[in-house]
Amino acid sequence: MTAVGSIARLRPAATIRLRLTVLYGGLFVAVGVLLLTITYGLFARQLQAPGRGTGRGVPRPDPPVLSPHANDPGSIRERIVEALAQQRAEALSELLTQSVLALALVSIVATALGWVMAGRVLGPLRDITAAARRLSTHNLDERINLRGPRDELKELADTIDAMLGRLAAAFEAQRRFVANASHELRTPLTVQRAAVDVALARPSLESLLTMARRIRAATRRHEHLIASLLTLARSERGIERYDPVDLAAAVRDALAEAAGDIELKGLRLAHALAPTPLSGDPVLLERLAGNLVENAVLHNAEGGWIDVRTEAGPGSVTLHIANSGARVAPEAVAALFEPFRRHAPDRAGGTGQGHGLGLSIVAAITHAHLGRYAAKAREGGGLEVSVTLPRGVRAPVPAVKDARAAPTIRA
Repeated sequence: MTAVGSIARLRPAATIRLRLTVLYGGLFVAVGVLLLTITYGLFARQLQAPGRGTGRGVPRPDPPVLSPHANDPGSIRERIVEALAQQRAEALSELLTQSVLALALVSIVATALGWVMAGRVLGPLRDITAAARRLSTHNLDERINLRGPRDELKELADTIDAMLGRLAAAFEAQRRFVANASHELRTPLTVQRAAVDVALARPSLESLLTMARRIRAATRRHEHLIASLLTLARSERGIERYDPVDLAAAVRDALAEAAGDIELKGLRLAHALAPTPLSGDPVLLERLAGNLVENAVLHNAEGGWIDVRTEAGPGSVTLHIANSGARVAPEAVAALFEPFRRHAPDRAGGTGQGHGLGLSIVAAITHAHLGRYAAKAREGGGLEVSVTLPRGVRAPVPAVKDARAAPTIRA
């Protein structure tokens, strides 16, 4: 076993360059042998051609030297035939020997040239492999940037560069998500600890009641955050089952749940909810409608307004919701659909009103249903959001997506 292992280690690796060289060399030798066989056959045929002596281009042999006594015509003819046959055999043997030597020499040269050319052709592939080996989560901004003609290797390098861009965006979004999630999860715990410390420092019935209220509020905030994170994770996995859903009914339920907050803020509500049947995940679609309504109520101004409409097209349904409120810069709209991204402290809810996950969940659910969303900052303040979803059943979307390719933002 040791000897076999040593032989296996001494054997050169079967690289693509070696295989291509062997292939080129083998094809050249095969074609050379075929050409030699054809040439040999044609030359032999010419030498045997009747009425052409020794053939075209072949010098006539010197007549045999006859003895004075060899004057028999039959004997002379036999000697001439024997001399011609001997000269033909010598010519064919010389042709075969020289051709084989030439073929061997040219085959060696062709194999060497094939090795060199295979190395040059595969050079970009080695660059791509080296770049891929250098990559890690710390240098995903590095690119191959292969120079050269638009061939298959150039297309492969460009495809890998584009994939690296998507991976870099996904890793950056993941790092930001983890950092923000850890901060948001730590905040309710900090509030709870502070409430407990205050109650223990001055124990009384009033301080205990205050601590209980603060802990309950912090717990509610914590539960809402965890539920939002679970919804976001579920929607990013894609849709596994499609059921009939009326998006307009989901919007009505969301408006009914927010009726108390709408009345408390004195908001004017206008709605036109046409039936919008589609196939999708009922729980996620209800969450989509609920988040849009909550966002419109939460970030609205006192005495403002909300306009909600649903429309059914030939192959899709659309939910459009607009609201008044604080002015949003057009360039800041896209960031609102990323996890834990808020436009301003008042949108974050300094009193514990939100986590910055509402619109990111809307984006994830829309993507999971193969739909699209568009957002627009209103000149007078507030936001307009439209979500369009296909009505028919589609194949589930993959979990990995380009984090920068989802929204359509209108200034």
